[in-house]
Parts: sequence; structure tokens; C-alpha cells
Amino acid sequence: MLTRKQYELLRFIHERVTETGVPPSFDEMKDALDLRSKSGIHRLITALEERGFIRRLPNRARALEVVRLPETVTPSLAGRSPARGFSPSVIEGNLGRVRPPSENAEEASPEGVAVPLMGRIAAGTPISAIQNRSNTLHVPPEMLGSGEHYALEVRGDSMIEAGILDGDTVLIRKCQTADTGDIIVALIDDEEATLKRLRKKGASIALEAANPAYETRIFGPDRVQIQGRLVGLMRRY
Repeated sequence: MLTRKQYELLRFIHERVTETGVPPSFDEMKDALDLRSKSGIHRLITALEERGFIRRLPNRARALEVVRLPETVTPSLAGRSPARGFSPSVIEGNLGRVRPPSENAEEASPEGVAVPLMGRIAAGTPISAIQNRSNTLHVPPEMLGSGEHYALEVRGDSMIEAGILDGDTVLIRKCQTADTGDIIVALIDDEEATLKRLRKKGASIALEAANPAYETRIFGPDRVQIQGRLVGLMRRY
């Protein structure tokens, strides 16, 4: 599963190589995707390489090879909508919702509240999360509180000192604001989703790990979208 920007870049590289036999430059890729800096292109290329869609050829300038295309599109990649990456703000369908007592028309299900498991979230070096409803969890209402919720499987170790381990499932209350100190799902540059502690530093936003091996990352407020706040955690032994 690719994010929208990853798909757009893969398509641009594929079409340019098909037309001219030469991959586009980083400046051309930046302009084509309307990004502000080439660092964003570097992140996208690394993500595509890690997922096996492209290969960088050593000792050659502008040497990118398209290895494969997403299975859900034709080889031409023409005329199709981008594959959608994870962004909880655009999750489709009903999220797990606990109604206030005044709204409870009937008793809760014996299994608990149905909460969609929407894929993986990075607690480490940011990775793209996956917007596939892969499963449904039944969660006791007392773990959630009011509002809409979704669940994500944690990958990485940057939040271990907050008690969040690789392989845990976090329960997230959907929201767009949070307080300093909250652990949030943050979407960076519309591309990378990560689980970090929020710190507000003036007009800037700091995403703080709970592991001294990871540095705090600081962004301008326009680069980070809050997609939800941690309200619970589930673990299998």
C-alpha cells in the first residue's frame, strides 16, 4: 500500500523513464509533486525503495529503476486514482464510538465496542501506516470514553519508556487537537504517520520519543496534523 505522494512519485518516475529512458532529476521530481524541498523526495524514494518498488543503481547519476508497480494498477499507471495511504482523518466507515449515557438507547454489546484496526503506526523511524481495515477489535467501553476511536498496531521501539512496545495495539480517540504531554498520532507532511508525545514550543511542534536513542523532531505547525490521541493499549502475551 502506497501513500498518495509515493504513488504520484512512482508514476512520475515510471512515465519519465518510459518516455525518455532517463529518470527525472530531484528538482524535476520536487516540482512535479509540488514539494518545498528535495528532502521530501529523498524520503519518498527511500520509502519506495524499502517497499521494493524502485531500485537505486550505484555509481550512476540519476540512476533509478522501477522494479514493480502496485498490484492494483495497470502497467501504464495511466488514468488511475492514487492509492490511498493512511490518514485517520479520511478513514471511511464508522469508527468505534462510545455514546454518552444520555444517548444509550440500549445496552452495550457483551463483546464490547467494535473498534476498527486500521493498520500499523510507527514508533521509531517514521513509516507509512496502512489504511486498510484489517480487523475489528471488541473493546470494553470503559477503556475508551466518548467519541470515535480506531486501533493501530505499533511498529518500533521509540515509545518503550512510555510503556508502548513493538507489537502492541494502541487505541486512539479521533481528534485534531491535543495538549502538551499527550501521546498522539501525528501525520507529517501528509506522508508519514508516527506515534509520539506532543510538546508545543512556541509556534513550533515537537514530536518527542520515549526512548533516549531517538531525537526529538521539531516542525512548523503547518507540517504536522494531529490525527488522534492515545487513550488505551492492548497487549498479547
